[in-house]
Amino acid sequence: MAPQPAVVGMGACLSTLKKPHDIEQLCIAFVPGTGAVEIHPLAKGLISESYRVVRDGRAYTLKAAAAYAAEFALNIAWEAQVLERAGSAGMAPALVYCDVDRALLVSRWVEGRSWSPEEVRRPANIGKIAALLRRVHALAVPLPPRLMNPVSWVQVYGAALSRRSRGAPDGALRTAADARLQELARLPAPAGVVCHSDLHAMNLLHRDESLILIDWEYAHISDPLWDLAGWAANNDFEGAAQGELLTNYLGTAPTASDWQRLRLLIWLYDYVCLLWSRLYLSVRRDGVNGISRRATQLDARLRLPAHYAA
Repeated sequence: MAPQPAVVGMGACLSTLKKPHDIEQLCIAFVPGTGAVEIHPLAKGLISESYRVVRDGRAYTLKAAAAYAAEFALNIAWEAQVLERAGSAGMAPALVYCDVDRALLVSRWVEGRSWSPEEVRRPANIGKIAALLRRVHALAVPLPPRLMNPVSWVQVYGAALSRRSRGAPDGALRTAADARLQELARLPAPAGVVCHSDLHAMNLLHRDESLILIDWEYAHISDPLWDLAGWAANNDFEGAAQGELLTNYLGTAPTASDWQRLRLLIWLYDYVCLLWSRLYLSVRRDGVNGISRRATQLDARLRLPAHYAA
């Protein structure tokens, strides 16, 4: 295949790619090389489907828009710009090709392993994550910025659930979310930074002595503590581990305001994940058992104020 520019296309058309031969045609057309392609499905989310593709002895990741990508705020052009910056800094897979009109990304496959739950909680690794997030948050902001915040995510997922008239959490949780959003709005607002926004162990690869983040489709500009909240929430950190993460990130003892922001953001991150889970269960049939269990866990946890206490 002839060399392709890293990013092409300026339109907003999002292709819905469901048939296996569609993916095969895309791989043949846009994955570097001339030989046959070997395709391995990896994951299906709300806004993208990913595949491991091997061609001419080299491995790549191909990500294509899922059926509901436009509805759930996919911005592949902005994701590609973030990937170029993060990849150049050694924090993400190298971007090979992006076609905005086809909502298609191809990047180099990264060999590595995810941390176990025990490794996630080791003090040394909490320090490594904090250092990695400082580097992510120092990335130059692609323009125009993709601005999102907890209010935005609640609105996007809440509206999508309302359109389907099912799966939404009860009114008590929405009332609790509104109260926390109002409390957060009264706090001093920090400068927005590039946030990965989907930090969990499966999106972190340990390679040699480096840490690589994958799946940047939810990346946006937001409060830097949003990423800390995501890592803490997705790894079920209790208060001590939350404090260790915050202290390592700040490089100093957290203030009462720092703690308050993190505490609110962890609750809101869990709430957004509950909305995401309910939405996933309303539109997907694969992987529903694990998502359903997580939704049940989040629903129960959000009703336990002690879990989010500083």
